[in-house]
Amino acid sequence: MQSNQVLSAQFSVLRMMRLLILLGTSHFALSTSSSFAEQPLEVKLVSEVQSIQPGKPFHVGLHLHHGPHYHSYWRFAGIVGVPTSIAWKLPPGFTAGDIEWPEPEQVLMFQIKAQGFERDVLLPVKITPPADLKPGQTIRLEGRASWMACARTCHPGFTDVSIDLPVTAEPPKPDEKWQPLFNKERALQPQSSEAWTAAVVEKGPVVSLKLTPSDDTARELMEQDDTAKIIFFTDDGWIDSDKPQAVVVNADGTLIITLQRSDVYLGKKPPTHLRGVVQRPGGWVEGQTWRSLQIAPMISR
Repeated sequence: MQSNQVLSAQFSVLRMMRLLILLGTSHFALSTSSSFAEQPLEVKLVSEVQSIQPGKPFHVGLHLHHGPHYHSYWRFAGIVGVPTSIAWKLPPGFTAGDIEWPEPEQVLMFQIKAQGFERDVLLPVKITPPADLKPGQTIRLEGRASWMACARTCHPGFTDVSIDLPVTAEPPKPDEKWQPLFNKERALQPQSSEAWTAAVVEKGPVVSLKLTPSDDTARELMEQDDTAKIIFFTDDGWIDSDKPQAVVVNADGTLIITLQRSDVYLGKKPPTHLRGVVQRPGGWVEGQTWRSLQIAPMISR
C-alpha cells in the first residue's frame, strides 16, 4: 500500500502541474500554509482504546475534519490530489501498519472529478506494541501527518500529531467517544466477494468491465437501478478518474461499466490486472450492507 501511495503522489503532482498550466492562476491557487486559518482541514490523532496492553495490537487513527466544501484524498487520489499520509515516530519496539482506508467518494477539485472524502473521516492504523512493555508507564505515539485539501483551490499541508496512552496489564477499555467511529469506518471498508465475477476487456483507450453474479447470495441488479451512482474507483491510475463512466444493467443481471484509460500512467509497464473498487448503493450481497466491491480481474487485451 505504501508503494501505491508513492505512485499516487508522483502521478498527482505531475497532473497538478499540468492543471496549473491549463487552468491558469485566475482559476486555481495553491497554498503551502499549514495554518488552519488558511488550511481548511483539521487533523487529529485519536485512539480506539484508553490504554495499551503489552504485545496486544490496537488501533489509532487520523481524524480529518474538513472545512466547508473542501475535501481530502483517498489512497489513490485520481488525476489530481495527494493522499493523506503519516510518517511515524514510534517508541522502540512499536510497529505501525498501513492506513486501513474506508471507501472513497467522488469529489470535485474545481470541475475535475477525483477520489477522496468531503465528509469528516477517520483513517485507522493498527499499532503493535512490544511484548516486554512495562505497565505503569505512559507512551507517546507521534507522527507527521501530510495531506492536500481542495475545493476551488488546493492547500497542501502537514502537522505533527501525537497521543499519550498509559500501559496497563489489563485489557484496555474502549474509548467511548472514538470507538463507534472506528466501527463505522470499518463497516465502510471495501470488501472482496465470491458472489460476483469480474472480467475486463481493453481495446485501445476503452476498458470494459463486466460484473456477473456467480451465486444466489449476489444482490440482484435491476434495469431500473440508479446506474448514475455506480462508480469505479481506480487503485493505480490506469483508469482516468475524470472521464465519464457509462454504466449499463443488462436483462440477465450483469453489469457493464465502460471506462477510459488514463493518458498518464507512471507504472514501468501496463498493469496485468484492473485494480480498484466498484461502489453500488444498497450493496452487493444479500443481507450485507457494505457497498464497495474490491476487484482485481486480469485484463484481456
